[in-house]
Amino acid sequence: MKYLVMVQCTQADYEGMRGKANEISPAWSQEDVQAMYAFMGAINDDLAETGELVDAQGLTEPARTRQVALGEDGKPVITDGPYPEAKEFIGGFWIIDAPSLDVALELAAEASKACRGKVEVRPFQT
Repeated sequence: MKYLVMVQCTQADYEGMRGKANEISPAWSQEDVQAMYAFMGAINDDLAETGELVDAQGLTEPARTRQVALGEDGKPVITDGPYPEAKEFIGGFWIIDAPSLDVALELAAEASKACRGKVEVRPFQT
């Protein structure tokens, strides 16, 4: 079964990872950031070794987001992010082909520790 494992974040989380403490995220040191990347890399290596990794990517901060929607005239309207109505964004993801939901949840638990945040697991429709 394939699962999408998504790391959730906010713009404030990205600021914290840049060393700028705020009301949502403490300042991360460069060592903290490097440890997170190393940990995520190790997860990717383990998943690749077992054949469960389909894809994994980190995404840029919400401030670099663009949203496309149809305007009232039916033409596309493009706006820059982040968007106040969205509290959380996807900061990165894995697509895995795992034997069970329990395996996907184990990955999510490890990723949650590394990124200090929420991780969502969604099975692909079959």
